[in-house]
Amino acid sequence: MAVVSGIQADLERQLGRRVLGLESIPEGHSGFTYWVDLEGGERAVLRLPPPGARIAGPADIPRQGRLMKALSEAGLPAPPILAMSPEPVVDGRPFVLMAKIDGDRIEGIVGTVPDHQLASSAVEVLKALHALPLERTGIGDEEPQPLEAELMRWGWLMERAPEELTARAPELGGRLAETRPAPQEPTLVHGDYHYGNMLFREGRVVGVLDWEIAQIGQPLLDLACLSVVAHAGRAGEGVPGGGKVDVDDGDLLEMYGADPADYTWFLALTYYKYASIFGYNLMLHRRGKRPDPTYETRTTTIVEFIDEGIRLLG
Repeated sequence: MAVVSGIQADLERQLGRRVLGLESIPEGHSGFTYWVDLEGGERAVLRLPPPGARIAGPADIPRQGRLMKALSEAGLPAPPILAMSPEPVVDGRPFVLMAKIDGDRIEGIVGTVPDHQLASSAVEVLKALHALPLERTGIGDEEPQPLEAELMRWGWLMERAPEELTARAPELGGRLAETRPAPQEPTLVHGDYHYGNMLFREGRVVGVLDWEIAQIGQPLLDLACLSVVAHAGRAGEGVPGGGKVDVDDGDLLEMYGADPADYTWFLALTYYKYASIFGYNLMLHRRGKRPDPTYETRTTTIVEFIDEGIRLLG
């Protein structure tokens, strides 16, 4: 409670207006994301990096703020930014305060709206994100992430996952490295683009959330995320955000206009990516560094994701 009180007082000083309430948001295991009730009846969302974290990667909250501000100002469905600072001014940390988007999570609407309508809206937004000129993204001065670096990034995590679950991971990693497609023109990439990171209103996407691992990179990474996480959700394998949206990959390809040959490789990479993320987080949980028992429910998912990536490239 003392920490929350300190955050609330610091935020009031930064805003110059009263903060009436502060409440942690549990959805998505956000960790340091809070509902903020402001004077005048306005509700907002506060993001902070973990205490003492180096401001880089997913902990780079100021970078996320720049990105969301740029996207919102470009008319794309990212949260509008009410205030932010790269300086350690809220509980000794930088902060971003976002407007609350009025929308429903996928868990609340799946089954009430046609799946094809949900997928079509998600792909429509994705195409608009990818079409945005890089200089208007807020991170356009960053170097594009090549596929070699993408493989190394997830391979590093996979090496730290429990070995009994990742015996076939080197085989998949090797096949991915040997069969890389030719790069496309780089675009803004969300990096975790799935229905669980969206808000909907009347069956349309009105908010895209969680920009922690956004980058300048290859656009099919996002379309593959949408497919892989939805498949996992339909299988009921404990993967958040799948939402059981049942749309065939061929339909997604047609909506987006992607090359099927390249898309298969990106699907395999995405299975490898999520297996590495789940495995790494499971390791952190088991070592007590980041306790989260939900990752114990994903042991089978990790193995099956690796196997599916190998099957796709076989």
